[in-house]
Amino acid sequence: MFQILCEVLFKIIEPIFLLVLKRTGYPKEAIDRKKAIFEWFTQKDNVIMFHGVSVGEIMALERVVKKTREIYPNSKIVVTTGTHTGQDIAYKKLGDTADLITYFPIDLPSIVRTFLDKTNPKVVFIAETEIWPNFAIETKKRGTKLFVINGRISDKSFKSYKLFRFFFKPFLNLYTGIYTQSDDDNKKFLYLGANPETTKRMNNLKFDITKPDIDFTFDKGNSRIILAGSTHHGEDEIVLKTFAKLKTNNPDLKLILAPRHLTRKDEVTRLVEKTGFKYDFRSNNRSGMDGIDILILDTLGELSKMYAFCDIAFIGGSFNKTGGHNPLEALVFNKPVISGPSIHNFRDIYGLIQKAGAGFVVKNQKQFYESANNLLSDKNFFDTTVQKGTKVFAEQQGAMDFVIDLLRKFYNP
Repeated sequence: MFQILCEVLFKIIEPIFLLVLKRTGYPKEAIDRKKAIFEWFTQKDNVIMFHGVSVGEIMALERVVKKTREIYPNSKIVVTTGTHTGQDIAYKKLGDTADLITYFPIDLPSIVRTFLDKTNPKVVFIAETEIWPNFAIETKKRGTKLFVINGRISDKSFKSYKLFRFFFKPFLNLYTGIYTQSDDDNKKFLYLGANPETTKRMNNLKFDITKPDIDFTFDKGNSRIILAGSTHHGEDEIVLKTFAKLKTNNPDLKLILAPRHLTRKDEVTRLVEKTGFKYDFRSNNRSGMDGIDILILDTLGELSKMYAFCDIAFIGGSFNKTGGHNPLEALVFNKPVISGPSIHNFRDIYGLIQKAGAGFVVKNQKQFYESANNLLSDKNFFDTTVQKGTKVFAEQQGAMDFVIDLLRKFYNP
């Protein structure tokens, strides 16, 4: 009855639904793919499917998908997303790894059946909080193993979900397993009716990264360094003003400024020149901070390594609408991180970092200065923040191995 009702209701709202998709920028090809209109391989293929709705989820899945390809080179891998930006990042990160990158099907029985007829996955991993009733029903009918991995439910969403606990319970029990980022998330899924025998904590996939190899030397001398990584238009001014104010009481302080896009090099250089500080470019074979106050990092592929030499990291893309960049690139080196308020691409990570006291999300330039000044002026506070970062990172390790173990257990090509 539920599935029949879904089909009837969708027929009523379909014109409006499709119009909304078109007006929000989805081309016909994307809409067709959401309706499972695409070409695919034969039913004989052994298929593993991963789904991440958007940027953050796909980035969390990246290493797992690549490890899966390494272990099962002859299997087919399907990666689905729910958004334009998710598709873009999936093609960028996994275009050479996945056999098919497409949209997750609209959750209607007829469309889901068509999608599953075409892809025929033996196991499906859905990242974070995607609960699709008809997809769960249809995979269960086919004997497909269906998992939530890296599961999380925000406090805000949980307030709404609790009102529909009666609705979620039967569908959650169709999942082969639900594996969450934290004990709190685990309790939320259990409250909504998930099976306690198959609902466990697995930690957070996004923390399963390792330090990059440092293949160069860099002499910071006796200076302390703030590294502003992946800054966007409008953020460099905030960083430079904050740096100038901090340097008044911290003469040993230096700044490494790393614009996200090197096409902005001239723009950033003009802003730095206006400050009156001495500066140089990394591309001038600059291997230290001696004789300068600011280093403009204008080389490709070095930012994640350069975090090793800073004392405090500011993560850019967070004082505009970008949604932030990955703070774990700094945290893996045990560096306190500061970010502006726009962090939606990594909200779950920042939630853990803030809760642990390993970093700070600030609303404006004033709070940016206050957080950085507290770290620079109070060594005990700085050391404690570093220790908390080390601890939260260690506590979240092991998630990728957990998923790979699940795959080995439930997937037999």
